Amino acid sequence: MELIIRAYDLKLKHTFTISRESIDIQPSMIVELKSEGLSGYGEATSNPYYNITIPKMTADLEAIRFKIESTKEESPEEFWNKIHPFLKDDLFALCAIDMAYNDLYARKKGKKLYDLWQYTTENNPLTNYTIGIDSIEKMVSKMKELPWPIYKIKLGTQEDIAIVKELRKHSDAIFRIDANCGWGVEETINNAKELKKLGVEFLEQPLRADNWEGHAQVYKESVLPIIADESCIIESDVAKCHQHFHGVNIKLVKCGGLTPARRMIQEAKKLGLKTMIGCMTESSVGISAIAHLLPQLDYVDMDGPLLLSEDIAYGVSILEGKVGYTAENGTGVVLK
Repeated sequence: MELIIRAYDLKLKHTFTISRESIDIQPSMIVELKSEGLSGYGEATSNPYYNITIPKMTADLEAIRFKIESTKEESPEEFWNKIHPFLKDDLFALCAIDMAYNDLYARKKGKKLYDLWQYTTENNPLTNYTIGIDSIEKMVSKMKELPWPIYKIKLGTQEDIAIVKELRKHSDAIFRIDANCGWGVEETINNAKELKKLGVEFLEQPLRADNWEGHAQVYKESVLPIIADESCIIESDVAKCHQHFHGVNIKLVKCGGLTPARRMIQEAKKLGLKTMIGCMTESSVGISAIAHLLPQLDYVDMDGPLLLSEDIAYGVSILEGKVGYTAENGTGVVLK
C-alpha cells in the first residue's frame, strides 16, 4: 500500500466568521492510500483552536509511513487500533488516514461504504447550510444567495436576537443556532426563550466547553434542546454529555475518524442523545465520508463544499439539503 499526502488551500466564497475567528482560506491535507489499482481518500483541515497545522499532521503521518504502508488485509477497526497509539496526540491526522483506509477497504470489497456497513439511506436527514457571523445585511444576502430548507446561524455577538429576528423576516426555513462557546448560562437560558419564538430548532454549544456545571443548568432550564460540539471530542466525552446536553455533534477530525465516530453514535443512541455529525470547512473528500453515516443521524451539518469558491474533488452532491451519492464505490470521491 502506498501513502500519498497532498496539501491544499481551500478558498472560501465569503469570509467565514464564528465567535472566535474569521477565515478566507482553509488549509487542508488530503491523504491517498493506493493498493491494487484502487485509491482511498481522507481529509483533515488545519485548526488553530486545536493547535493543528498541515506540517504537524504531515510529519506525524510520515513518522509512521512504514507502519501504514505495510498494512495488508486488516479491517478498518484493526487498522485504527494499530495506528491510534502513534497518533493519539494528533486525532486530525488519524482521521485522515482512517477515512482513506475505510474508503479503500470498501472499494476493494466492491461496495459503497454505507452498503458495507449495512445502512439503508431512505430516511437520510437533510443537511443545513451555515451562515457565518457578519453584518445583518450581509447575513441576509448570504441567505438569499442560497435558499435552503435549514440554516445554521453562527452567533456570539452583541446583537444575536436582532440578527435572528431580521433573518426570520426573509425565510421560513428551520433555523439552528451555533454560538461556539460565546454565551453565558443566563444569556443562553434567556436567549432560548426568544429564539424558540423565532422557529429555532436547537442551540449548539452555547457555553465554554469545560463549563460542565453551567451545561447541567442550561440542560435543565433551556426551552430549546442543547447540542454539544466543543464539549464532545473523543469517545469518552459522549457519556459525559449525558444529562448535560440533549445531543452530540461529532466531528470526524476531532474524534479520529469514521471508525470511532460510528462507536460514538451507537453510544449516544444508547444514552438517548440525539446524534449529529458536523464538518469543518472542508472539501468533498471529507464531506463524502460523512454522507455514509447519514442513516445513523438525527441531524447533519455537511455543507463544507457549498462554502468553497472551488472544490478539489468530485463526491456527493447536495441539492436543497438532500445528499446524492455517486456511482463510485467507497466514499465515492475522485480528486479533480
